[in-house]
Amino acid sequence: MLRRSLLAALPLLSLPALARPALAQGAVSAANQALIARAEAYLNGITTLRARFLQIAQNGGTAEGNAYIARPGRMRFDYDPPEQLLLVASDGQFLYYDRELRQPSIVPVGSTPLGFLLRAQIRFSGDIEVLNVDRRNGLLSITARRRDAPAEGRITMVFAEEPMELRQWVVVDSQQRETRVTLNAMERGMALPRGMFTFNDPTFFEREEGRR
Repeated sequence: MLRRSLLAALPLLSLPALARPALAQGAVSAANQALIARAEAYLNGITTLRARFLQIAQNGGTAEGNAYIARPGRMRFDYDPPEQLLLVASDGQFLYYDRELRQPSIVPVGSTPLGFLLRAQIRFSGDIEVLNVDRRNGLLSITARRRDAPAEGRITMVFAEEPMELRQWVVVDSQQRETRVTLNAMERGMALPRGMFTFNDPTFFEREEGRR
């Protein structure tokens, strides 16, 4: 179940698995619009990010590891043993690599809810539909999905407000399976070698095997 959830949802607060109704057109208050704009500015200000993550599947299974983001377009999740999965996004594709089986699978970044975080310009508008905005206990959560593909699932991003920082996200996939990811020990603005994301390089998998 954990492995299935990793592949389905890619790698906050527990949310119900039932879809929330979307806010009616024009129903976002001025206060919420200001909060959304602040979240957009924060996300667009991220160039590189490194953090530890804890991922929890719907059945309670857990996995930990290191997350790396280099915007726009690149992301990497290195899972701690015994989990043998590596997830890498680059050049519009997501690679799922099972180190144990030495088996790669590739899907388009746009087919995953997390592809939203890798856009050159992040906007909670246009093809993105905001379903819910919630603010409590110093946390801001924004739930959204692709307007033209609601069946793909939705993502809820949870931010600390002071200072603004991405803390968690929840992905609910097309089968209503929920996966929660919490970030900690976050650093920003460091240099990240491009090679750690370049899985189309023939030597990429050789280097990965050497890391084991």
